[in-house]
This record gives sequence, C-alpha cells and structure tokens, in this order.
Amino acid sequence: MNRTRIILVVVVAAILALLASAGTYKFLSDKSRMAETSRLQTVGIVVAKVDIPLGSTINPNQVGISAWPKETYPRDAYADAKSAVGRMALRDFVRGEPIVESKLVPAAGAGSGILSLKVPPKMRAFSVKVNEVVGVGGFIIPGSRVDVVVTTTAGQRQAEQISKIVLENIQVLAAGQVIEQKENKPVTVNTVTLAVTPEDSEKLALASNDGKIQLVLRNFADNDNVVTTGSDKARLLASFRFAPAAPAADNSPKSKRLSKRAARPAQTVEAPPKRKHVVEVMRGNKRSEEKFD
Repeated sequence: MNRTRIILVVVVAAILALLASAGTYKFLSDKSRMAETSRLQTVGIVVAKVDIPLGSTINPNQVGISAWPKETYPRDAYADAKSAVGRMALRDFVRGEPIVESKLVPAAGAGSGILSLKVPPKMRAFSVKVNEVVGVGGFIIPGSRVDVVVTTTAGQRQAEQISKIVLENIQVLAAGQVIEQKENKPVTVNTVTLAVTPEDSEKLALASNDGKIQLVLRNFADNDNVVTTGSDKARLLASFRFAPAAPAADNSPKSKRLSKRAARPAQTVEAPPKRKHVVEVMRGNKRSEEKFD
C-alpha cells in the first residue's frame, strides 16, 4: 500500500514537472517570438540623403523617407519629408541620419538666431549702416570679401580730412534691411554685417562713429593685405598744376582794324616788266640791232 502510494506521488510529480517545463518553454518561445516580431517592425522616418552642413536650409533633394526600427524610433523625428523642408540645420547631419526637431532651428526663430551659427570661431559679428554708395551699389552679398575705408580728421589738423584703409579682407556674413524709428516713423535702413576680430570690432566702432566708412569690394581670390599710408587733400591733388591764364581780349578800335587787316587774304603783287636796251650796229653796208637787258 505504501509502495503504491509512493509510486503515485512520483508519477504526479513527474507529470507536474513536465507541465511546468512545457509552460516555461512556451512562455519563453512566445516572448522571443514577440521580441523578434517587434524588432522586425519598421516605420517610415525622414533621413538625410546627403550630408547637410550646419546653418544650411534643407531642400527637398536633401531628405527622403527610409525604414527605421519601430522600437528605436526617435521621439522628435519626422514621418513626412515636407515637415523638414525649409528648416535650417542647427547641427551637422550625416547621410542616413534621421532629421529630428532638436537639431533644427526653431520655426518661430527662423529669421533670428541664425547669424550666430555663421560667425566663425573667435570672431564677432558687427553690423554697419550703409547706403547704395557705401554698399557698392548692392553688389555686396553674404560671403563677399571687403575692405573698410574710413574718412575722418587727422589728429590736431581738425580742418583737414584723410582717408585710410583700416580693415582688409573682411568676410560679409549678412546683407539686408532693418526697420528703425526716425521722427516717430518706421524707416528702412540697409545694413551689412561683417565678421571681425574683437580688436577689429573696436576699430570699426570708432570708425563708424568718428568718421564716414566706405566698403570696397575685393576679388574672392585676392587674400593679400596691402599696407597703405592713407591719402589727404595734398596727396590727392599732388599732380594738379595751374593752367596759364589766357590774355585778356583787346576790344579797342585799333585792335579791331589790325585784326581785320590780318584776316584779309594776301594780294599777289606782279613784278614790273624788265626793260631792254637796243643797240644799232653798222658793219660796212650791213646794219643790225642787238638787244640787251
């Protein structure tokens, strides 16, 4: 009786062990299958088709839709390429990288805060007011290189002005218009923003407040700095010479008669005819005449 009871307990335990093993295996298999299925599930995401540098505006040719694992889908990614087109990159994007909102300039600040991205390291952005003359007739555009010429008074010679190139080969960061209040009315003012060093920003501030500045457009390939001595009025007019004054006109009657006589055409005077002498010569009974001048 005890033996039978022991065998029954062993059989039940074995059955329970088999059932537990089967359940555990099924549970683990289902979990693995679910993880594999989840891993294989993909969704569309906007990615960079080419490298997109910092500060550039994204165009339709630079982005596209690519499959991306659902479980690693970025929280602020885009599913529609149109949402990323026209936005400006706040960071560099490499090819195949998802376009995410956190790496784009905020849409509300698309017109502001962008300039700081373009300022070279250890440089400063300095904006100056310009007109059509100072701005080289509107030909200065972002990326141009210019020289800055200032016209001001020289030291103790307050009555005499000089012109001097104070900055050379300066990069133009931006060129545009701003609205200012003048006599309680909005006025459009043209500005050019230059990339300068901190020391050059001090020079430019003094030049724009103490005198008049002029921007000189230079060739993109010209990187040479030319040391000039400046120019003043004496040097500007160094080649000037006074022309001799014309004699005053004489309107007296005598002068008029002489002018009329000088204006008459010269008359040809014929020479008087030469006189000839006739000599009668007698030789015997012959008579002849000889003529001499």
